Amino acid sequence: MGRLSGKVAIVTGAAQGIGRAVAELFAEEGAKVIAGDVKQGEDAPGIENITLDVSRESDWKAAIEKVLAAHGQIDILVNNAGIVFNYGQVMETGLDDWNKVIGVNLTGSFLGMQGVLPAMRKAGKGSIINFSSIWGNVGVPGAAAYNAAKGGVRNMTKNAAVSYAPENIRVNSVHPGLIRTPLVTAQSDEMNNGIIGNTPMGRMGTPREVAQCCLFLASDESSFVTGSELVVDGGYLAQ
Repeated sequence: MGRLSGKVAIVTGAAQGIGRAVAELFAEEGAKVIAGDVKQGEDAPGIENITLDVSRESDWKAAIEKVLAAHGQIDILVNNAGIVFNYGQVMETGLDDWNKVIGVNLTGSFLGMQGVLPAMRKAGKGSIINFSSIWGNVGVPGAAAYNAAKGGVRNMTKNAAVSYAPENIRVNSVHPGLIRTPLVTAQSDEMNNGIIGNTPMGRMGTPREVAQCCLFLASDESSFVTGSELVVDGGYLAQ
């Protein structure tokens, strides 16, 4: 306990699923957590819920101003918010669907980093955790926009890592496999069972298992870790 004592963290997509698990674990470990989402999350000790559409620059500006006014610092950013929305291949993906997926998954992470970096640079420290995916590492039939967005997050993370390492700001990406979240359970059993069948551990992961990995990257225990890809997929990408 207390691995994040004295730290202030913003977690996006934190009303449910992985984001909620991260917010709850960070609060348990002593952080003051601002949980941003387009949905209203439940109140909980150590967690302050705010409305945040990560694809909107104005929402980020308002959120950052609110956090700094209340707490005076931002130590951790977890860019978790994401959507799939369209499972089509390139020829089956309309521009509106493409823009929506890119806007939340990739632009949202970009705007989040851009928003917190001034405070982190002033403090001379910080940890940013961007959520990519196993589909940010490899291609799959369909989900063209999601593949593109998560691949973009992967390399954008490395760019930020090398850019801000001299200022003691660490930037890493997390790459979950199939995790039991509302987004995943809404998918067809055929799709999920196919992924499980190709996962060496033979099951879905849990949001808490992903949150534990984020806790390491957010804490001072990972002080020499930046630009890394932390894969949490039950061995899927090891094949």
